[in-house]
Amino acid sequence: MSAARTQCTSSTEEFPFFFDRIHQDIAGSIRSFVMDRLRPDEDELAREGPVGLEAERLRCRVMARRLAEAGLFGLCIPARYGGKLVRHPEAIDVRAVCLAREMLAWASGVADVVFAMQGLGSYPIVLAGTDAQREEFLPAVIDGRSLAAFAITETEAGSDAAAMTTRAVRDDNGYVIDGSKTFISNAGIAGHYVLFAKTKPDAGSRGISAFIIRPEDPGFHFDGPIETLAEHPLGTIRFDRMRVPLSRRLGGEGDGFRIAMGTLDVFRSTVGAAAIGMARRALDEALSRSVTRKQFGKPIAEFQSTQTYLAEMATEIDAARMLIYRAALAKDRGSERVTLEASMAKLYATEVAQRAVDRSLQLHGGLGVVRGTTVERLYREVRALRIYEGTSEIQRVVISSVLTNAERVRLSELPTGATGATDAARASKPDVAKPPSDAPAAEPELRREEDTKPRRITVSLKAVRLDDEKKK
Repeated sequence: MSAARTQCTSSTEEFPFFFDRIHQDIAGSIRSFVMDRLRPDEDELAREGPVGLEAERLRCRVMARRLAEAGLFGLCIPARYGGKLVRHPEAIDVRAVCLAREMLAWASGVADVVFAMQGLGSYPIVLAGTDAQREEFLPAVIDGRSLAAFAITETEAGSDAAAMTTRAVRDDNGYVIDGSKTFISNAGIAGHYVLFAKTKPDAGSRGISAFIIRPEDPGFHFDGPIETLAEHPLGTIRFDRMRVPLSRRLGGEGDGFRIAMGTLDVFRSTVGAAAIGMARRALDEALSRSVTRKQFGKPIAEFQSTQTYLAEMATEIDAARMLIYRAALAKDRGSERVTLEASMAKLYATEVAQRAVDRSLQLHGGLGVVRGTTVERLYREVRALRIYEGTSEIQRVVISSVLTNAERVRLSELPTGATGATDAARASKPDVAKPPSDAPAAEPELRREEDTKPRRITVSLKAVRLDDEKKK
């Protein structure tokens, strides 16, 4: 195994204009945890090889306790509800969550998954829960006593979430739920699940409602784990006339899709941050390997093909980081929707990470496919990031839909006879574009009227620097 570089660095050091002083402090604390406690154990476990599904799930529970002891889960919950205060007590700080995922993923894919799910499975409660629901469920998430889960995917409803068939029927005592969910992270080990089900089957995405369920609810069944390329506690859950009280519905009937999309809008850019953490580790391993490995009498770093790989990896990684923290900064500064920015960040960062890991493995030669080496582990861990929380293909659909809808609005507002404004364009409506059937089709129709107005889609780095100077 190569003598890889040992330091996990933070984006706050290389892109300070995206961050405040508190982000630097948070990054320093996370880096210390990663280097002193997480990385040594994770590297040793990787060398030991596969641990089996049951041991894997136990490992996730242990990891949750370690992350809770380090205070990391508090970043996923606003300070108002017991989380860590970063900048605003009413909201989580997306840049802080991105920093955490970037550094955790650098050291351990398992640590990243456990951390991410505490956020994804609790944010719907933050977003739409009652005070009673927040008091009941969020404290256990913060201190790691309970793992959280986000249950939306079904066998025939992946990217097309509106095609779900799980039913929730209202009766005098609450709801009776029938159906199943699959590819659910933390299935079988979660203390609560945010479940999405149809309350009005013929209403499309507007007929989806959200519920908080527990594994002890009568009619809940864990049908077993799903074995994947890398360690990840996936599984299938089933509901057989499961009874859920009215007090555990999130928001109103029909609010489920809005809650799901609002959650993904926040956490999608953090997936990109995790991807970049893995990509940066791959680059670190590639650099170390390139300057120490000799072939034909010289280090392979002196060959032009190696130099090309290293240069492209470093450039693409930094470009992806800029997209990630642009989206996170926009959300932290109060943008209600960052769908476009988050989709761009998730798409580009996960694609970049896949290329970076593949190139790093290539530079390791035969050693790269040996079980237990870092690049071999990264190769297995990085692949799922281009699929979950919206595939790369869906991100392209979302990006295109936002751009074309904005252009239709622009053309419709031009005066009659203006250059470029055809009769057909003026007659078109901003939300007429219908994505293909595998896209989150209801997102355009749920966008409020003010969200359809054309807007600048960039964050000026110059403006960010000026704002930082004013703070100083």
